[in-house]
Amino acid sequence: MKATVKVENLKIYAFHGCMEEEKVIGSDYVVNICAVCSVGKKAFGDEIGGTVNYVDLARIAKREMSIRSKLLEAVVNRIISSCFNEISVLEQISVTVCKINPPINADVASVSVSMDKKREDR
Repeated sequence: MKATVKVENLKIYAFHGCMEEEKVIGSDYVVNICAVCSVGKKAFGDEIGGTVNYVDLARIAKREMSIRSKLLEAVVNRIISSCFNEISVLEQISVTVCKINPPINADVASVSVSMDKKREDR
């Protein structure tokens, strides 16, 4: 049986972006993660090792968001790679990083980058 574990609207303050000011000022970000795994006896036996632990997803996202990057694509890719490296039962993942009120010359609430990956895509 497949299970989907989500971390929704994880709020993080970070310093990503191409502009020099973004290194100093930073911005608010929202991270959403959707992880898919197969569950069986361990999970049904109430053992956390039989599923994806949402605490691990949030911890990985926070850690990778703390590493400054110019591009959100690089951040999203790091989150995905770390999740696959650290969570053995993970089969598929979708990650979106959303930058709130980006410093662009437009009236826009946010910009975001999303990526999906299956373990066999590695």
